[in-house]
Amino acid sequence: MYIPKQFEFEDEAEKIAFMKQYSFATMVTTKAGVPIATQLPFLVTQNSGKLVLSAHFALANEQVGYIEDNISLVIFSEPHAYISPVHYDKRESVPTWDYVTLHAYGKAKIVHDELEKMKALENMIVFYEPGYLEQWSQLTEKFKKGMMRGIVAFELEVTDLQAQKKVSQNKTETERQRIADYLDKSDSSTEKAIADFIRKI
Repeated sequence: MYIPKQFEFEDEAEKIAFMKQYSFATMVTTKAGVPIATQLPFLVTQNSGKLVLSAHFALANEQVGYIEDNISLVIFSEPHAYISPVHYDKRESVPTWDYVTLHAYGKAKIVHDELEKMKALENMIVFYEPGYLEQWSQLTEKFKKGMMRGIVAFELEVTDLQAQKKVSQNKTETERQRIADYLDKSDSSTEKAIADFIRKI
C-alpha cells in the first residue's frame, strides 16, 4: 500500500484495536494471477507474539482452494469521509478523502481437526455475540456437525501489516477543527468516526 510518511499509522496496540472494531474485512487471494475476494467477519488474536486472523468460508467458495498455497491480503477499512475544500483557508485547494485502512498479508492454514474447528466457531460466538452461547450449547450435535460440514475454518498468521491513517494531518489545527465540527453534524456514523480520529491527532 502506498503510504505517505505523514499518514503512517504506527501504534501497534491501536492497529489491533482498529482491526477488532472493524473486523468485517475483505480477503483477497489470487487464482491463476487473477484476484478473487470474499467479505468475512474475522477474529483477531495475538498468540505468542504472533498476530492471527481467524474466519471461515462457505465450503462451496472456490477461494478455499487457493488460500494455503498463496499469500492473501485482508483489508480492514471502514470509517471514511469526503473532505470538501471549503474547509481550508487557501482558496486554491482540492477535495480529498479522509480514511483509515489496514492491509494484513499472510498464508492461511485450514483447520481440519473437528474439535479445533468447533473451538474456532465458539471463539467467534464469544467475540460477536456471547449471549448466543446458551442457545448454541442447547443445539443438537447432529445440527452442529451438519453445519460444520458446510464451512471451512482457517487461520492466517500475519507476516506483514501495513496501515494508513489519513485524517487531515497535513492541515492546520484550525482547519482540522473546522472539518471535525462539520463531520460531527453528519448523520453518518463513519463520518462521525473520522471526526473522532481527527480530534485525536
